[in-house]
Amino acid sequence: MYLCIVLPQKLHKKLSDRKATDSLRTLLESNTLIDFSSNDYLGAVNHPALARVLQTATKQILKEFSTGVSGATGSRLLTGNYPLYNELEKVVSRFHESESALIFNSGYAANVGFFQAVPQRGDVILYDEHSHASIRDGIKMSDAKAYKFTHNSLNTLSQLLMKHSSNSLPLGEMSAGGGQSGNTGELYVVTESVFSMDGDSPDLLAMVQLCERYNARLIVDEAHALGVLGMQGQGLVQLYGLSTKVFARIVTFGKAAGAHGAAVLGDTDLKTYLINFARSFIYTTGLPPHTVASILAFYRMLDKMEVSHMVENVRRIKKKINIFKSHIPRTGMDAYFIASVSAIQCAVIPGVDRVKSLSQKLAQQGYDVKPILSPTVPKGAERLRFCIHSYNTKEQLHEVLEIMQSELEQL
Repeated sequence: MYLCIVLPQKLHKKLSDRKATDSLRTLLESNTLIDFSSNDYLGAVNHPALARVLQTATKQILKEFSTGVSGATGSRLLTGNYPLYNELEKVVSRFHESESALIFNSGYAANVGFFQAVPQRGDVILYDEHSHASIRDGIKMSDAKAYKFTHNSLNTLSQLLMKHSSNSLPLGEMSAGGGQSGNTGELYVVTESVFSMDGDSPDLLAMVQLCERYNARLIVDEAHALGVLGMQGQGLVQLYGLSTKVFARIVTFGKAAGAHGAAVLGDTDLKTYLINFARSFIYTTGLPPHTVASILAFYRMLDKMEVSHMVENVRRIKKKINIFKSHIPRTGMDAYFIASVSAIQCAVIPGVDRVKSLSQKLAQQGYDVKPILSPTVPKGAERLRFCIHSYNTKEQLHEVLEIMQSELEQL
C-alpha cells in the first residue's frame, strides 16, 4: 500500500460542504443509454458513416502533408508548427469570413489566453453574467476592470456602456461642456452566441449597434453554435451577416466537430499579438497532427455546398431541434423550458434532489439526460440539460419528453 501526504483540512472542509449539499462532482463512466447529454451534435464521433468519412479524410490529409501522427514535439513557437496547422488556419478563417485564425489547444485555453492578453490596464470589460468559466477565468487574469451585465439584457448593457465609454453620447456628439466623460481606455463587450447552460442566445444585431454607438469591441464565443446555426453551421455571427462587425470570435472543435482544440478569429494583427502575448498559446505543446487533420477534415466537409454526410447532418439537426421544441407544449411543460433555438434545451427543475431523481428516472428508461447542479448554475436554478443531436430519432425526441412529464407528476 502506498502512503501519500494527506489533504489540508480546509480542502477537506470544502469537499464535505459539497457532499452535504449533494453536489459533489465525480467522474462518470461511459454508458449505452440514448444520448441526450453529449456535445457531439452532428454525430461526428459516434455515427459510423461519419466516423468512416472522417477517418478516410484524416488519413488522406496526413499523407498529403507528409505528417506523422505521434505528436507535436513541442510548442508551436518551437517545433510544433507543422504545415498542417497553417492549412487548417487558412481553411478556418476562410470558412468563417475572418482575416485570420489562430488555433489553441482547447476552448478553455483560447478564452483564458485571449482575455489574459488582450484587455489592458485602463480598459474595461463588460461581460454577460452567464459567461462560461473559461471567459471568467481569463478576465480574472487580465489587468482590465470588469463588470458583468444581466444575462442578455440590452438595457443593463446600455447603461454600463454609457457609464464606462469614452463616448457617453453617440459617436460624433459632445457633451454640454464640450468634452467627453467616462473611461479613456478600450471597452470590450463579451457574450456567447449560445449559452452552454441555458441554450439561449443574445440579440446580436442590437448588441452590435450598441457597441458601434459606444465604440466598444464585441467578442463572441461561438462554441455551441458551430455546426448548428447558420446554413452550413458557420455560427450565429455569420447567420446575421456580422462578420465585419465583431472584433473577435472563439470557435471550438470539441463539440460539433467531434475533435479537440479551438480558434480565435480576428484580423492578422490580433493573431500576431496573441502569438506573442497569449500565455496559454506560448507555453504549451501543440496539438498532435492527427487532431489537426481531424478538424481540417470536418471543415472540408462542412464547406461542401453539395450534399455530404456533414452538411446533411447540419440540416438534420435543425429539424430535430424543431421536432423537440414543438413537442414541449404538447406535454404541457412550456413553463419549465428556457426559450432556445439551439441544440441545448434546458428545463429548470429547482432542487438538487429533485433534478437528480428525475435524471435517474430517465436513465432507468434508457435516456441519458444530465442534471446540471449548483454551483455550475445558481442554487434554485438546477436543471435538466437536453442536448439534441442529428442522430436522435423523432420517436426518441417525443418519448423522452413524455417520460419526463410522467415522472414530474410523481415527484
